[in-house]
Amino acid sequence: MRFMRTLGVFLVLAFLASGYAAFRLTSPYRGFSKPVVVEFPHGTSAGSIASILADAGVVPSRWDFSLVHLLNRHRVLQAGEYRFQNPASPLEVFDRIARGDIFYYQLVVPEGRNMFDIAAAVEELGLFPAHDFLKAARNPDLVRDLDPRAPTLEGYLFPSTYRLSRRTTPAGLCRMMTGKFRERWLSLHASTGVHATVTLASLVEKEGKLPAERPLIAAVFSNRLRMGMKLDCDPTTIYAALLDNRYKGVIHKSDLESDHLYNTYRHRGLPPGPIANPGLASLEAALDPAKTEALYFVLRPDGSGAHEFSNTIAAHQAATAKYRRGLAR
Repeated sequence: MRFMRTLGVFLVLAFLASGYAAFRLTSPYRGFSKPVVVEFPHGTSAGSIASILADAGVVPSRWDFSLVHLLNRHRVLQAGEYRFQNPASPLEVFDRIARGDIFYYQLVVPEGRNMFDIAAAVEELGLFPAHDFLKAARNPDLVRDLDPRAPTLEGYLFPSTYRLSRRTTPAGLCRMMTGKFRERWLSLHASTGVHATVTLASLVEKEGKLPAERPLIAAVFSNRLRMGMKLDCDPTTIYAALLDNRYKGVIHKSDLESDHLYNTYRHRGLPPGPIANPGLASLEAALDPAKTEALYFVLRPDGSGAHEFSNTIAAHQAATAKYRRGLAR
């Protein structure tokens, strides 16, 4: 009889203990005041992971996490960085680490962004200062074999979405982006020189917002180059001002009259290098411009982003007057 009572007490205690353990392991916990990032290098033991999480306030104690690990011994904990910002139970924390739900910064670089835009974006993410990225981007060594004439990495920082960690350096990011460019460039099987193609594609990217118009814009610039006409491309004037750290959001008469080599209102031919980072469609347009004799284009006044293309200066002047009347209305 005494044995049965003892067994009963033991079973009750075991039930209460298991219930308490289940409560602890499934209850959301947050022992930190602001989001924390913890890192587990390759080879970090489960015990060390448990201690790091407890010290950071992610789990109530190392024993809670260790118990979950004991119950899930078949699952492997993944190395990497993890960011915690919301309350989570030890079970949820363990599941994230076992799934390898690693924290990355996501850098989105749309087509047509220049190195100044990218520098501002990485600084906003909190990765590193903008000037550190610009210092790395101004060194063209990463593409010297592709383009010996490249003044900087501008044009070769391929637009895409990049997953970065806190360990990513400016040089590492540039290597990642130029590596993506190499992949895309090889996929085009281009037979023309990369320098002129990418430079032309960067102008097309800045001028053409509608995909269907990019080959037409590339054709206008190609026709002008063939005839020895100045390109008169506003984005090159803006880029010249950016390089001189004097662009304030609008083009001034002094910008159009500047002797800067990137100002295509003063200098014939392509600028010394790309003025932005073109996407695949603009590269394709530069490699295969439309078949047209157009020499001019101006925005239509309907707000669609489409352009009116003209073969003669008279037709272009008429289209420009129409655009200005539309703005006035």
